[in-house]
Amino acid sequence: MNFPENRMLPWYYLLRTFMLITLVLVLIFMSTDVSYQLQSLHLFPALNTEDKLEYNFYPVASGQIQFRIKAANDAHIALTTGPQEGEPMYEVFIGGWSNSKSVIRKNRTKPEVAEVETPGILSADEYRGFWIRWSDGVLSVGKEGEPSSFLSYADPEPFAIGYFGICTGWGASGEWLIEGHGSLKTRDELLYKFHNVRSGSVLIEVRAKSNAHIALTNKKGDSSPMYEILLGGWENTASVIRYDRKQPDKVRVNTPNLLNENESKKFAITWLDGRITVRAGNLNGPVIMEWQDPKPIGVSYVGVRTGWGATGKWKLQTALYPPPSPGSKHTNPSAPPPPVQGLEMGDICWCDASGGMVPPAAVEGGKDDETLYVGRAYHEGALLPGKVKPGHSVCYVAWGGGEHGKTDYQVLCGCNPIWVPTSGNNIPPNAIPGGETEDGEALYVGRVQHEGTVTIGKVQPSHSVCYIPFGGAEVAFPEYEIMVSQ
Repeated sequence: MNFPENRMLPWYYLLRTFMLITLVLVLIFMSTDVSYQLQSLHLFPALNTEDKLEYNFYPVASGQIQFRIKAANDAHIALTTGPQEGEPMYEVFIGGWSNSKSVIRKNRTKPEVAEVETPGILSADEYRGFWIRWSDGVLSVGKEGEPSSFLSYADPEPFAIGYFGICTGWGASGEWLIEGHGSLKTRDELLYKFHNVRSGSVLIEVRAKSNAHIALTNKKGDSSPMYEILLGGWENTASVIRYDRKQPDKVRVNTPNLLNENESKKFAITWLDGRITVRAGNLNGPVIMEWQDPKPIGVSYVGVRTGWGATGKWKLQTALYPPPSPGSKHTNPSAPPPPVQGLEMGDICWCDASGGMVPPAAVEGGKDDETLYVGRAYHEGALLPGKVKPGHSVCYVAWGGGEHGKTDYQVLCGCNPIWVPTSGNNIPPNAIPGGETEDGEALYVGRVQHEGTVTIGKVQPSHSVCYIPFGGAEVAFPEYEIMVSQ
């Protein structure tokens, strides 16, 4: 169909005008956006990032820090003399410039004193580990698991570093794990596996490339107070003794190549009268570290873990001291024998067990609604004879007026003792020692007939009674039977 020319032209020109106006508007917006982008790209390298980022500061305990960071870019670390920004100050920027470059800067001035291309060094989806060390004026930055640095600076005018600060910026938020700082969740990421220990010491074998951590506590689980022994930390270069997760460390020694991921390394740890001693090899081996706690805590459990990029294979063996003779008054026994899986005395052996399990040849000693076995468990610094009740999955011991169920314990095995009546502190010469108080007094194994049961407990000579755990309480009897060897 043909339209008259005078009707077609106005409509055609109107459409063309609309298209031209739209094109002009698009070009204006594009021009503005391009101008903004160019301006941003031009300004970015020249921005003073330190004025826009706020550091959180923490004290340093040694010449290095080790950390993990989850961030898309720009993990910033400041090293200062005090807990605030100021001069003198080093700054380490990891994954700056859109995660393409890392630098060291001093006193907020350019040019950078060191820089290196590090494309993709950080990740917003996973933790990446790093370390920073300083010694004799040399500042080095490296990756977790790698002994060599990827960034370093030798300062002709070094200063003493007392604090470090951390922050992220330029569109990135960060999640940090800082070794040694519980407030930064390092402890939430590293979990100890705890085992009941007897009095005095433990022998450890571990195969790991670094960071074998041992905790000594009076409760099963992370608790306070706590001794911590860190072997082969800081990329297998140093070891420390730490109290209650606090810094500065009580002891720090250089131990290069102490651990090996291809070979089991043996260590003996003792806590005699509050003296924490770490030895290489066995209980007679050379001392690696030692520290005296002026206010010793009772040690009932040992926990082990590895971390910071290391996995470990562990073997633990309790090393028991022989119970002291009656009347001795030392806090802990001394002169330990070589460690064994249980304390062996002739044909008598205390065997490790847990959760209601009873080893072969376990000694029966009592009767409730089921057979009770002679056991003992560690509680509040004391090694206490008691009753193993399989149906309750525990060994019950009496202490401090109460009955305490322990899921980790030892069971007397491999002997045929007899029970003889006695009273007070009349201890037969062939009575079998079964433990010791937290003050070092020898305890013996006794039993009492009570409310239709035969219940096993502890004989404490200085109290002239046999205590049994019963009905949630510690019940004392001046007349009882005591276990003796034939």
